Amino acid sequence: MSANTKEIKRVTTNTLQEMKRKKQKISMLTAYDFTMAKIIDGAGTDIILVGDSASNVMAGHETTLPITLDQMIYHAASVIRATNRSLVVVDLPFGSYQGNSKEALNSSIRIMKEAGAHSVKLEGGKEIVDSIERILSAGIPVMGHLGLTPQSIYKFGTYNVRAKEQLEAKKLLEDALALQAAGVFAIVLEKIPAALGKEIAKKLKIPIIGIGAGRHVDGQVLVSHDMFGMNNEFSPRFLRRYLNLHDLMSKATKNYIKDVQSGDFPNEKEQY
Repeated sequence: MSANTKEIKRVTTNTLQEMKRKKQKISMLTAYDFTMAKIIDGAGTDIILVGDSASNVMAGHETTLPITLDQMIYHAASVIRATNRSLVVVDLPFGSYQGNSKEALNSSIRIMKEAGAHSVKLEGGKEIVDSIERILSAGIPVMGHLGLTPQSIYKFGTYNVRAKEQLEAKKLLEDALALQAAGVFAIVLEKIPAALGKEIAKKLKIPIIGIGAGRHVDGQVLVSHDMFGMNNEFSPRFLRRYLNLHDLMSKATKNYIKDVQSGDFPNEKEQY
């Protein structure tokens, strides 16, 4: 290795625990393909989530439910090939773990072996502890997900903020403690009151990553296509767009079409 080449150290679950201890915020973004993952990893993102949101973002489904385990493995393998630094977490899709801890383990093993992933993520609280413990028994790191859990959208019937009422807030805290006791290395909290996010991050020893959970958790996650402004139809309060790629790409496409139609592209320098 050249003396001028700086070694890139892979983020691990231990890295994240140390970051929480030092009060260093954790960055997390989604990726579903090689090109996007290479950009996000190269920029220094701590965690890349291969989310089942690929069902919406990449395939155009209304919910996350239709995406299959095989499809998740395909997306995850593409992301893994692009990363040198980020810890890669892969969602277990709907139907691949609920109610059957043996199936949860088999699904997780396939993701780790076939995609080369670093960890898996499951939605749910106490009801999935058996699955979490069985997955961990195989040495596979697990991230939890509480609050608004998109795989349960038909149960909730709405994408509104969760745990605003005291009873649900109490259950969410109990679920978070149960996941921590089961051995998850971190938990995503989605669309809950900021005060509850702050309370959970303070009470738990493991990192808490928020998406619409306020600023006092240990890190933040966004869907990259939303953050880059490629999707202009989704505007929740928690989303900050750092670019407007939708308009930039649309303008570039129109310019390309115009140049092709006029004969301006390719010019003399752009041909052999």
